[in-house]
Amino acid sequence: MPYRAPVAEFQFILDKIVPLAPVAATKRFSEATADLAGAILLEAGKLCDSVLAPLQRPGDLTPARLENGIVRTPPGFADGFRAIAEGGWIGVSAPAEHGGMGLPQIVGMAIGDMMAGACLALQLNPLLTQGQIEALAHHASDEIKELYLPKLISGEWSGTMNLTEPQAGSDVGAVRTRAEPNGDGTYAITGQKIFITWGDADFMANVCHLVLARLPGAAPGTKGISLFLVPKFLPDAAGNPGKRNGVNVVSLEHKLGLHGSPTCVMAYEGATGWLVGAESKGMAAMFTMMNNARLGVAMQGVGVAEAAFQAALAYAGERRQMGPIIDHADVRRMLVTMRAEIFAARTIGLACAAAIDMAAAGAGAEAEARAALLTPIAKAYGTDMGMAVSEMGVQVHGGMGFIEETGAAQYCRDVRVTAIYEGTNGIQAMDLVGRKLADGGEAAFRLLDEVQAAAEAARTAEPDLAGAVWDAAETLRETTEWMLAQEAPDRFAGCVAYLRAFARVLGGHFHLRAAIAEGAGSPRAGLARFYIRRLLPMHAAHLAEAREGAEGVFALSPEALAG
Repeated sequence: MPYRAPVAEFQFILDKIVPLAPVAATKRFSEATADLAGAILLEAGKLCDSVLAPLQRPGDLTPARLENGIVRTPPGFADGFRAIAEGGWIGVSAPAEHGGMGLPQIVGMAIGDMMAGACLALQLNPLLTQGQIEALAHHASDEIKELYLPKLISGEWSGTMNLTEPQAGSDVGAVRTRAEPNGDGTYAITGQKIFITWGDADFMANVCHLVLARLPGAAPGTKGISLFLVPKFLPDAAGNPGKRNGVNVVSLEHKLGLHGSPTCVMAYEGATGWLVGAESKGMAAMFTMMNNARLGVAMQGVGVAEAAFQAALAYAGERRQMGPIIDHADVRRMLVTMRAEIFAARTIGLACAAAIDMAAAGAGAEAEARAALLTPIAKAYGTDMGMAVSEMGVQVHGGMGFIEETGAAQYCRDVRVTAIYEGTNGIQAMDLVGRKLADGGEAAFRLLDEVQAAAEAARTAEPDLAGAVWDAAETLRETTEWMLAQEAPDRFAGCVAYLRAFARVLGGHFHLRAAIAEGAGSPRAGLARFYIRRLLPMHAAHLAEAREGAEGVFALSPEALAG
């Protein structure tokens, strides 16, 4: 069965579970009515089904390649990207004054989810451009905004982020790329960057790189890093691509998956760049792009999981082994688990997007704190879930899942990197128990208050499920208090387990809301019962692990680990 964008699922979530209505009630997003959002999601779904999904397998079978210094993309990718650009999909949430639609992130993230499910390798291109639009809109000079934003939003040009170097991955402070002032307001950028997704393409008039580099005499570590905009072609007086800049693709990485997406090694040799933001404040500007991308990556995990689930469901209905395998209890267990996990992760991601929107609309510090708290949870859970569900899809296919022709294995290979990039999921968990609890747990406790209040309200309709969610939230509250009392080593040793428990509880909360929305005996109530009775209890094991502290983690020395 070919991929079908789950438009009806998004419409249900935005109506009943993570309502669009409060966002649309703000002055900033007053045009984002339910009718408009529904129409936009329907059109995006058509694009995904008819244009992007057919590119999924060709992109894997005919990978991007470097040929005489030119990145050649898979057949059909140029047309697919042009359909994305001409439909205005890159600028869904971009500023209207520069040509974007100005719609809320909750709508944009839903579209990103569908596009990722259709063809993740191609969807990565607009995702990075959207992140660059966000960074430039917040930190660039007016001159840069006026020149670059309209072209990025229209898809005429694309954007990348250049952080990683061979010696500087997560330790961004180890960046060695240099920026020397040219004396005319520009800078000469010299250095090498690796793992640059869509660092070049043969269907783009210009590729614009955001590059982290050091000015002469800059402080060591992250405090001395600045951010520069470095285009492939220098704009001429009319703003059109002119002289070739000193930036080139050295090679393409040979990857486990995402073969249709070129991951480039970039060489900067005195390339002309423009400062974005203030000197030595590059990380603040780059984090604007990274935080946007982290939620986008969360929805990539969800989108690929959706595609893997659809493929597994179709196969299970067709494959006969002692009857249709969909009638076997273990196959049914896997399929229901897949759907329940997707719903939980999708709603967490959209709740994060809604909080971002409310903060952008001026709702205040509480909305900002909610968005900050949910970002690492959404990113880690969405991508961990994407890996688990796609792997389960292979298992549903049995031996045929291990055969590339079915396409089941591609979902596993493609989604695997999402748990690594934009900050590994371990880093997301460290961020959660570190910076996101630095307010004394205020934002976390406020969210748990809401979960428990909703559970209390649901006790009459669904007493067993509501009680389980309330109890799980209370146990999470107690462990949060424990975390706040610990020093960094003990917090960090249990941070991944703590994040997973938090996601489990939030998943139970949203499933309970779905059960109440559709009523007892409905399919959603059945799915909620499955999740809350079978998957939510895992939170207890995660919290027990989280409270173990660091002693066991460091009990064995490196020598002892080696045997």
